[in-house]
Amino acid sequence: MMGSEEKVRFFLAETRGLKARYVIAWWFVMSWFSPVSLLAQPSLSELCPTPILSRLQRHRVVSGETIESIAQQYNLVPRTLIGVNPSLEARQVQPGQELLIPPFNGIKVTVPNGATWQDLATAYGIRADVLFEVNGCVETPKVVFIPGVNWQPGQRPSQDNYTGLRGYPLPTVAQVGLSYGWHVEPNTGESFFHGGMDILAEEGTPVLAADGGEVVYVGQEGNYGFLVIVDHGNGRQTRYGHLSRFGTRIGQSVQVGDVIGYVGTTGRPDILNPHLHFEVRFKSPVGWVAQDPQIHLSRF
Repeated sequence: MMGSEEKVRFFLAETRGLKARYVIAWWFVMSWFSPVSLLAQPSLSELCPTPILSRLQRHRVVSGETIESIAQQYNLVPRTLIGVNPSLEARQVQPGQELLIPPFNGIKVTVPNGATWQDLATAYGIRADVLFEVNGCVETPKVVFIPGVNWQPGQRPSQDNYTGLRGYPLPTVAQVGLSYGWHVEPNTGESFFHGGMDILAEEGTPVLAADGGEVVYVGQEGNYGFLVIVDHGNGRQTRYGHLSRFGTRIGQSVQVGDVIGYVGTTGRPDILNPHLHFEVRFKSPVGWVAQDPQIHLSRF
């Protein structure tokens, strides 16, 4: 039976031509509990979390414990413990034995030479930006932690049956001034990642809830300026930044098309023309992850 490295090597033989570089700033990709953590702009090393494999707890086995009971104690599946602790392949533990415990389910993988984050994403069905972040934003992966429970190389990622937002965040469909994704700063030539979509609109234009949900944040937040966050359930949020003023309050239930604010220029916009900074995020096992808003607005 092939080990983790051999499985990845076998699969990556078919995907060696992929070349992708995911250097995504932490504040554009995910936040654990609050948008505040998204707004500071220190160096990349400061923005990225400590790699999962550097945050393993240690557990000393006591008499009567089993792999199953230890896994249950830490809300893990037994396979996770075995993957991080090769000595457990025989499925036996001894009193006094020390085990490494990850913060959530996953496996440790030794990455074949030349493999990229995109290669690993294709092999395991986990977003490349998520893998990049949970492993400390290392550009060239060597030994990494793959979050999840099922990790069969070559298995197609599970499909999301979500069909998109029911509404548009402005009264009429407007031009996009800055799209989601990688861009080059014309004055410096440096690449930067934009985690939302800047939709051009005159100051004072009403901003509308793109779908029904609950308003979970209303306030001023650094680069976002005046920000409203609407939670739509099922692990999805929309965020509306650079507003001039608010039209809603925290805890309010909104329907698609309700006015929640007005276009402004507060915060630190990425482009000069007045616009709405619009984001769509979904909650992954490792935090809120930004998605391309365009795929959620495909009907407009």
